[in-house]
Amino acid sequence: MQMDSQQIEDKVLEALEEIRPFLASDGGDISLVAIENDKKVKVKLHGACVSCTVNQMTLKSGVEMTIKKYAPQIEEVVSVEPI
Repeated sequence: MQMDSQQIEDKVLEALEEIRPFLASDGGDISLVAIENDKKVKVKLHGACVSCTVNQMTLKSGVEMTIKKYAPQIEEVVSVEPI
């Protein structure tokens, strides 16, 4: 079943809700910035997650894996740097 852009966004937000308690337990958070071409998700890490040395590992293993579980057509999850 092919999801439309709104369904993909809903699924990605659902995935982030699943991840959020784990990040919060370490003093961090995550928010959705954008979804490009229904394939690439951009997120922003907040709080302790920004300076955490394992944030790229967390992003790839935890966040990307969870998002792909909800929305399999997502190919990549990237973190945008805080300004």
